[in-house]
Amino acid sequence: MKSMFRSFLVGLAALGLAGITSSSKAEDPRTHAGRAGVYKHLATESLEDVSTPEAIMAVTTPGIAPTRIWAVLEHGEKVECLSCIPGVSKLLYNGNPKTREIAAWWLRRRIFGVFGEGQAYSQVVDTLNDKTQPEQNRVYAANALGEFLSSAGIKHVARSIREDESAAVREASVNALQRLNSQGPNGELGLAMSDSSEAVRTAAVRSALRVNVFTDVEAVVGLIADESASVRRAAVGALGTMRVTDAAGGLIGLLAVEEDAAVRQRAVWALGQIGGDGAREAVEAAQSDPDRFVRDAARVALLRL
Repeated sequence: MKSMFRSFLVGLAALGLAGITSSSKAEDPRTHAGRAGVYKHLATESLEDVSTPEAIMAVTTPGIAPTRIWAVLEHGEKVECLSCIPGVSKLLYNGNPKTREIAAWWLRRRIFGVFGEGQAYSQVVDTLNDKTQPEQNRVYAANALGEFLSSAGIKHVARSIREDESAAVREASVNALQRLNSQGPNGELGLAMSDSSEAVRTAAVRSALRVNVFTDVEAVVGLIADESASVRRAAVGALGTMRVTDAAGGLIGLLAVEEDAAVRQRAVWALGQIGGDGAREAVEAAQSDPDRFVRDAARVALLRL
């Protein structure tokens, strides 16, 4: 996370942050103990402590430039400030995705004051589960649960995938499962591949590639015949990346009927990754495809077969 915001160091003087010093004190003995638990394996000199509670509180007010928010929170990585938590928690609902991300990053380092009954984490869970909340707030709550990187959030975003009426919330919940490296306690990531929303299905396929424990490969294979070309492209690419040998026959059949050139290109690439009976013949035939990108993909795939 620190590297993501290093480029903003150059602008610190203009932002009036260069003179900020680490004058913060622990507001509560538990704060130090909680922070110590988070950082016990890290060298002190590797952590940022050049901000102050006052600076953090200041950037949680409306109208602050995003770059200033990012810089202050990054440089307050180990600042002791329980009173800052409510203000930073509001940034989880900011319209800027990077602001939401660094707010969650800063908050998840505060064991006391964030994770607990009635605290920031529970408030986010309540927002996600409350269907009377505006859709956008529920989307941001799902994002936050993913960025908190706590496995306790898995069941909540999984429930939203199953039950929330908003496709945007379901999509955000799928992305949260990806961040949490989970396919859901009841295979919700695979379930999302049959969602009525194209965006949710596409997000589910992309997330499957990044979840180490994903097992519902059959759900991805089934999307070869999806009505959406976007979903088919994602599914075909995922099958090639995962080298699903059982998908070779379906990909060969797809090449014979697929109208979308981008899908055909991905299918040729995937066959080059997978191989199997008939793969070489299908790829050789693709060298005569009317689309030059498909032909190029075929030439490259043949080098692997």
